[in-house]
Amino acid sequence: MRYFLIFIFFLSLVSCEYFNVKKTSSEAILKEELQTFNWNEVDAYPSFSACDSILTKLAGKLCFERILRMHIMTSLLKETIIVTQDINDTLSLEFIVSETGDLALMHVKVDSLTSAEIPNILDLLNKSLDSLPKIFPATKRGQQVKTEFKLPIIINVK
Repeated sequence: MRYFLIFIFFLSLVSCEYFNVKKTSSEAILKEELQTFNWNEVDAYPSFSACDSILTKLAGKLCFERILRMHIMTSLLKETIIVTQDINDTLSLEFIVSETGDLALMHVKVDSLTSAEIPNILDLLNKSLDSLPKIFPATKRGQQVKTEFKLPIIINVK
């Protein structure tokens, strides 16, 4: 009986740790959850209504970029551009799509020859963006988020 009481006493000393309950605040849970997010990825990329039927994330991104690229190129083809030298350049356009679906051209990387031959290239690009169809913003965990992306545009004028 004595050994049994010593065993129970020892067991009660050791088992006290199992009854400790850690209290966690909602802020701590939120902080831990936010650290697990991959902030560089979105659940769904920005899209146009023409891309609604696409099911995969990558195909949706490609559809959005294709429609945007075609819209810019169609707008530029309508313009009369006169150059003294042939231009074959790839412009690197950096965009931001806001949480409300507004598209803004942030930066354009243009070759010096293209800038010299087409000094109003930035105005032409901004003008082409004015008539875009409605953009649906990207989403992350069900919330609309701001996204940044780059789009190459090939300019070939002869």
